Order: sequence, then structure tokens, then C-alpha cells
Amino acid sequence: MENRTYTIPGIHCGHCVSTIERELSELKGIRKAKADQLTHRLEVEFEPPATEAQITTLLAEINYPVAV
Repeated sequence: MENRTYTIPGIHCGHCVSTIERELSELKGIRKAKADQLTHRLEVEFEPPATEAQITTLLAEINYPVAV
């Protein structure tokens, strides 16, 4: 099991939080996805077959890219 925290500047409201959490929950291997609109952070707990590359790619595809 891996835990990662990402900064996502595009999180502005509850809709953003819901979208991110819903989309990630559909990715096989995601155990937890918790977005916070106040801190613009996303905490993800995952295991194979999910990978960090899949997570960041999915976030970019739904217009919530991770800050570099």
C-alpha cells in the first residue's frame, strides 16, 4: 500500500472535490482519495494495479493537473 499527497491548484469548490474523488475511486487499486479545497491537496492511498503515473495522468485528463 502506498500513500501520496499531491498539490492540485485547481481545487476550488465542493464540486471539484467530488469530481476528483469520484474519478479516482473508479481506478482499480485506489483505496482512498481525499481532496481538500482549502489546502488544494489530495491524499491518495493505493495499491497495485494502480500506479502513481496512472493517478497523475487521470488527474490531468479531468483538468486537475498536479502542481510540479
